Amino acid sequence: MERWKEIERVPAPVLIPAYGPMSGMRILATGSLVSVPFSASLLAEFGAEVIHVERVGSGDPLRSQSPVIMKEGNEYVVAPHSVPINEKVSTGWIQEARNRLSLCLDLNMKRAESKEIFLSLIKQSDVWMENLVWIEKLGITEEMIFEVNPSIVILHCSGFGRPQFGGVPEECDRPSYDPIGQAEGGWMTLVGEPEPNPPTYGASYINDYLSAAYATIGILMAYYHAQKTGKGQSIDVTQIEVMSKALNDSFVNYFTLGTLKKRVGNQIPNWQPAGLFKTKDDDWLYIATYGPHVYARCMKAMGIDLEKYPHHLAGASIEAVNSPLGQELKQLIVDWAASRNAEEGLRELLKYKVPCGIPRKADYLANCEHYNSRGNFVEYEDQTLGETFKAFGSVPKLSKTPGHVWRGAPSIGQDTDTILATLVGYSDDEIDALKGKGIIDPAI
Repeated sequence: MERWKEIERVPAPVLIPAYGPMSGMRILATGSLVSVPFSASLLAEFGAEVIHVERVGSGDPLRSQSPVIMKEGNEYVVAPHSVPINEKVSTGWIQEARNRLSLCLDLNMKRAESKEIFLSLIKQSDVWMENLVWIEKLGITEEMIFEVNPSIVILHCSGFGRPQFGGVPEECDRPSYDPIGQAEGGWMTLVGEPEPNPPTYGASYINDYLSAAYATIGILMAYYHAQKTGKGQSIDVTQIEVMSKALNDSFVNYFTLGTLKKRVGNQIPNWQPAGLFKTKDDDWLYIATYGPHVYARCMKAMGIDLEKYPHHLAGASIEAVNSPLGQELKQLIVDWAASRNAEEGLRELLKYKVPCGIPRKADYLANCEHYNSRGNFVEYEDQTLGETFKAFGSVPKLSKTPGHVWRGAPSIGQDTDTILATLVGYSDDEIDALKGKGIIDPAI
C-alpha cells in the first residue's frame, strides 16, 4: 500500500504548541550530530514543528557525546557506558535537542514499512533536511521526494557537495567532519600563530554551526519561494564552501595580486591597536581600534601623544604598523596593558568608548548581570532524565515573536507513536505490529 497517496495533509502545528514566526512550517530532519539538527533547532525555537528521525537502537550520536550524565542521588555524575540509553543523556543533547520531536525509523527504503512511513511524512512536511551524504544507498532520490511533494524544500548538508550542483564526483563522495571542512575549505590555514606553527582547529564545531546558519538561511529563502509559487527546490550546503565564504578577501587577493593570506595569531596585521595583550594579572585584553577617530580615543585613554604617533603613520596600515614608529607604539600599548589588571584596563578604555574585551569563560557569562538581564538562560525539563536543566536560550531576539522553549530534549523515540498516528494515520494495532522488527524501535 502506498499510504502517502491516500492520506490528507495535516496542517502544522498539530504536535506542538503554536508560537513564533515559523509556526505552520513542518520539518522532517534525518541529519545527525550538529549541522542539520542545529539548523532544525534554530527553526524549532521560533515555531517550526520539527520531526527528528533518529537511528533505530542508538538514536542520534549526539546523545552519546561526552560528557554523558545521569542522576545519582542529588548529584549529576558521568554515566558509565553500561547504563541504558534511556537512563543517561549528554549535556550536548540537553542544550541542542530541545523543541524537537523524536521518531525512531529505519530509513532503508528496501523495507516496505519504512518507505511507507518515510514518504508519508515527506507528504506532510514543508522541509526535508539531511546530512546522510549517501541517501541513494538507502533508496532515497530527489525524484521520489518531489513526486510525493512537489512543493517541498530539500536541504542537503555535506562535506563536499552533491554532484547535481557540480564538482568532481570523487570529491563529492568524500566523508567529512567539522575539522575536515575547516581544513579543506581553507579556514584552518588562517587560524593560529604564524608559521612554522601548525594551523589551528576552531573548537566547538564552528564549521558545523556556521553550516547550520547557512542551511537555515537557504531553507528560509526556498520556503518563501515555495509559499509564493508552490514549487519546491533543493539546497546544497557544504562544509568546505561555508568555510571558504568566511575567508574575507583571500580569493580577491589571490586573483588580483597573486598573494596568499597568512596566519597572524591574535594580532590584526593591517591596523593597530588590534590584538590580544597580556595584562598584569596574567589575563588578556583584546583591543581593536579601527579608523582615525577610535584610534585617537584610544591614544587619549592610554595617555599616548597622538601628535607623536599619528594614525596615518603609526596605525592605519600594514606599512604604518610595521614602521619603526608603529613598532614603537606597539611596545607602548604592550607596556600599558601589562601595567594593569584586565578589568582595570577594560574600564579605562571603555570610558573613552574604545572597543575592547576580555576572553570570557562560561562561568563568567553564566553569572554576569548583562547576560542574565537579557534573558539568555532558560530552564526546561529534559525528557530523558525528567530533570530540570538551565541552558543557553534563543538567538536572535525578536520583539514580536520571540523564541520559545516548549519542551526539553526528547527521549529516544518519545514521539514515534504519536507521529505515526497523527500524520501517517496508523492505528494502535498497526503501530504495535511494527514494533520488535527494528523499524521503529528505540532499542534493539
